[in-house]
Amino acid sequence: PEYQTSGYFLGTCEAILDAGKGAFMISPGDIDPPWVVRETLSKVFGKDYIWYPVVGNHDSETRKDMAYLREYNAGGNKLPFIVNIGPKGSEETMYSFDYGNVHFAVLNQYYDGNSDIGTDGDIVDSTYLWLVHDLNNTKKKYIFIAGHEPAYPLPDMDNKRLRHYGDSLDKYSKNRDRFWKLLKEKGVVAYFCGHTHNVSIKKIDGVYQIDAGHCRGIADKGAQSSFVKINVKNDECQYEIYRMDIEKRVYTLRYFGVFD
Repeated sequence: PEYQTSGYFLGTCEAILDAGKGAFMISPGDIDPPWVVRETLSKVFGKDYIWYPVVGNHDSETRKDMAYLREYNAGGNKLPFIVNIGPKGSEETMYSFDYGNVHFAVLNQYYDGNSDIGTDGDIVDSTYLWLVHDLNNTKKKYIFIAGHEPAYPLPDMDNKRLRHYGDSLDKYSKNRDRFWKLLKEKGVVAYFCGHTHNVSIKKIDGVYQIDAGHCRGIADKGAQSSFVKINVKNDECQYEIYRMDIEKRVYTLRYFGVFD
């Protein structure tokens, strides 16, 4: 209850509503506790608002969080528009879906080939092969991938804070490089992530990485609370990055661009 004010995640959602809530939301991990996030989304956007959660390291470490997330997408296809469920052991927490002319793949980077909480953030063989099959079978014009940990940890685009360097997908650099090469070969537009609590966007070897930062409001003053809005049109994709003025507790559009 003490966080149900505009200074925290509720305020982020209110700002998203003002900016245009979009067709759905993808949260790139660390949504602990997820049932409270869902309650807040329902409160602001309505009970039917579509939310695609990504498993983060704090979620994978918390038994109640994982139980909720597995039930949230029970059977691997409880969420709308699912086209592929995850490999055995991650059926509910790894999936892909289509919306309009876009294909989305949501990865659980804590899946080790058997358990959906078995590793510390990696693109293991089972995940990689699942993604190869998934991307080989989509004909959508645009492709986006979402996971929790960045492939390339970067400093915050405003205050240059750097976190989790060497402790993200870069910890397993061979698997990271194989993963990024696949994204390039399959024409993926962008990879969305979180983990660092910092916002960054950079085109790396043909693929954009967007770290969405954190949306905790004043709970993390190390970098400004943020959210990213993606606008997909027939002929182009655009991104908008909104950041919070900590003193005024107001979100404003700070960065805008077109994926080239």
